[in-house]
Amino acid sequence: MEVTWWGHATCTVEDSGVRVLTDPLFARRLAHLRRRRGALPPPEAARADVVLVSHLHADHLHLPSLARLAPGTRLVVPRGAVRAVPGLRRLTWLRITEVGAGDEVKAGAVAVRAVPAAHDGRRLPVGPRRSPALGYVIVGAARTYFAGDTGLFDGMAAAVGVVDVVLLPVGGWGPFLGHGHLDAGRAAQALAELAPRAAVPVHYGTYWPIGMDAVRPHEFHAPGGEFVRLAARRAPGVAVHLLGHGESVRPEAAR
Repeated sequence: MEVTWWGHATCTVEDSGVRVLTDPLFARRLAHLRRRRGALPPPEAARADVVLVSHLHADHLHLPSLARLAPGTRLVVPRGAVRAVPGLRRLTWLRITEVGAGDEVKAGAVAVRAVPAAHDGRRLPVGPRRSPALGYVIVGAARTYFAGDTGLFDGMAAAVGVVDVVLLPVGGWGPFLGHGHLDAGRAAQALAELAPRAAVPVHYGTYWPIGMDAVRPHEFHAPGGEFVRLAARRAPGVAVHLLGHGESVRPEAAR
């Protein structure tokens, strides 16, 4: 299997001949955020057999990026997403499947299982909580956990189960992380609890608010390296792969 990080929470996981794409965000700018590092992903990044959306926030469910997906692509979204985000109904060429924690979707030789996440899953900052935030475990030749956006929560390791590779968020897109997020330290704690063989830090060092270059810039640049340092202390048996934008790794081959 192979993991490619395109930036933010967008990754391609290739396993058993199946391409799985997570939270596609192919924009140079999103509202007050601007892509500050890494070229935009190439057109091939939008090629996938199945696409996983972890929650409804616009940097994870980005309608213009989803519109680039090829006809017939399976799009997996949290339950209630189509009602909460009417723009999804216009993507008539996609096969949309709504799931909740515990549900499983088959895609060729791969199975995708939805797992809980501790994060606000609403589309807007206010409004009813109609859709859960989710993570996903991709089961093929390897078991790969894509955490989406989440904080630590009781029973996390039991809910996720035994996994080989984890894609963990270690930062954000602004100078402060609120509730329901992992910073480098909390991600290292999660890594110790999950005990995979390999990890790739994501969700950092890509987007930053316009006009805030001088406000806690280390929160943009540092989380990946800080996660590597803390993971070596908290989970020394896990191989951590710090990728640049567009870089790939075959975690099992590297062990």
